[in-house]
Amino acid sequence: METHALPLLTIIGEAVLRERLIEEITRAGAKGYTISAAEGEGPRHIRSGDMPGENIRIETITTPQIADDLLSRLAADYFPHYAIIAFVSQVRIIRGDHYV
Repeated sequence: METHALPLLTIIGEAVLRERLIEEITRAGAKGYTISAAEGEGPRHIRSGDMPGENIRIETITTPQIADDLLSRLAADYFPHYAIIAFVSQVRIIRGDHYV
């Protein structure tokens, strides 16, 4: 069985950002994503504007270039203003051609 090493970009942030983050991911060229609810606490202990709401976790397996581009965009446009975190981990997957 052949596997491929690709980056998995994980974004955890405020649910109010859902549509904006989906747009960023698809515009960057990622082939797909998975969204789930997320709970936890971080260093900010607050949400943007102190508004109540849930967190979401968005994951996308993509190319290294797309993952880097998305991280740069998140760091510049989202990190200063929202309770959000993003990280990349390497994963080994079957059918890697579906993601690039």
